[in-house]
Amino acid sequence: MNNIRDLVVIGGGVNGVGIAADAAGRGLSVTLCEMNDLGSATSSNSSKLIHGGLRYLEHYEFSLVRSALKEREVLLKNAPHIMKPLRFILPHRPHLRPAWMIRAGLFLYDHLAKRHILPGSGGIKLGRNHPLKDSIRRGFIYSDGWVNDARLVILCAMLARNHGAEIKPQTRVVSACRDKGIWRIETLNALNGTKETIYTKTLVNAAGPWVSDILKHAVNIESPKEVRLVKGSHIVVPRIHDHPEAYILQNEDGRIVFVIPFEQEYSLIGTTDVDFKGDPSRSRISSEEEQYLIDVVNDHFKNQISQSDIVWDYSGVRPLMADEDGSAQEASRDYEFELNTASGLAPLLSVFGGKITTYRKLAEAATDAICQYVPGSRESWTAGAVLPGADNMTVESLDLEFANAYPWLPSALRHRYIISYGRLATLFLGDKKTLNELGQHFGAGLYEEELRYLIEHEWVRYLDDAIWRRSKLGLKLSEPEKTRIKEFITLQTREYRGT
Repeated sequence: MNNIRDLVVIGGGVNGVGIAADAAGRGLSVTLCEMNDLGSATSSNSSKLIHGGLRYLEHYEFSLVRSALKEREVLLKNAPHIMKPLRFILPHRPHLRPAWMIRAGLFLYDHLAKRHILPGSGGIKLGRNHPLKDSIRRGFIYSDGWVNDARLVILCAMLARNHGAEIKPQTRVVSACRDKGIWRIETLNALNGTKETIYTKTLVNAAGPWVSDILKHAVNIESPKEVRLVKGSHIVVPRIHDHPEAYILQNEDGRIVFVIPFEQEYSLIGTTDVDFKGDPSRSRISSEEEQYLIDVVNDHFKNQISQSDIVWDYSGVRPLMADEDGSAQEASRDYEFELNTASGLAPLLSVFGGKITTYRKLAEAATDAICQYVPGSRESWTAGAVLPGADNMTVESLDLEFANAYPWLPSALRHRYIISYGRLATLFLGDKKTLNELGQHFGAGLYEEELRYLIEHEWVRYLDDAIWRRSKLGLKLSEPEKTRIKEFITLQTREYRGT
């Protein structure tokens, strides 16, 4: 029973990698196991917002909103390459919510937590040249943040690895049982079928939508809580408007829909809230959800869209804490922990619920709980910890630096590298002097050196890892180009596959 770990984390979504990073930075020996790619489920299928949750105020979740508002600015400081401030326009529809109610909500939103980066809210007039329909003449504007959610997961995993954590994607936890005061974890590698036994003093179940399944089928105990699985779906269409702001649209059913500028040429529209049953990895948008989002947009914008305009869609299943009686949209986005331990029993902490904006606070609280059982662990540290690639940079300063160091890089490609990798881009740019030195061009600005970097440093093993999670180049790549990328990845990952 050599090499006993301090902590094993099950689940490679944002909460799991956040816990792994926090714990490793406190001096714990950590292993994280994820059955698929890192961030391949809920964490890469969000609305991609760092926000307090303006609509949660209607459900009186003031504590959740306050905590999330505080975290917005912490995260914007720690990862300026993959996050940015974003202004939101809220068109006024008097028959849905009166102006006084919106003003009151925005006042609370501005003042529940201190703001240093984000400007406050206000009223605006919408002229006839505005992309909204002429019947909508007034609105409100406020601030939140945008995040590249999938890259947030990867950078947190890299931060954990930088502090000594072992990150094991494509590794399923088959069983976990207590054995003489410690945990014995049996795993199965999906790439090559290798089985492994890991021993650990403590165990965290951060499996998101699968948190209850892990308890029932791997740990073999009844889940003390049942999460409510709610599907949120999004569609992507060619850019609806040219303004830099996002829109938050009110609908007749009381829900809201975001329209967010996305990947320069597109608009991201979402989300729905639909109760979900079954395997979360098989969630797909329905035609009814597509039409719902289209109808809300067409009620507001002059530029009308249809299902034929959809260039991409995705669905994520969120594990929420709520009573079965309430509607899916009323389900709380807060989180709860369940600590399973007793005298002589190795601790098990299970994470139920949560939202991407508060992942760092959740990770900090979870690690606090685990550190009670690991003598010598250090204090919390992540509030001021920048994510990999963000050292001493702003997007503007790094753009100038890269323009001087790599004048041969096309400006659009340079910008994508900066907002994806920050200074990490120098790991594949190195001292190269020409575009040709980046190697084979697969299409849409994806070159061989970047793809090699993703395989060697960011755990890319499959096509979708590279073109939908580490990037969104799948929006622009042709099918033959995707085939060439897939063949290259398969060839370069033979050692991981045991072939």
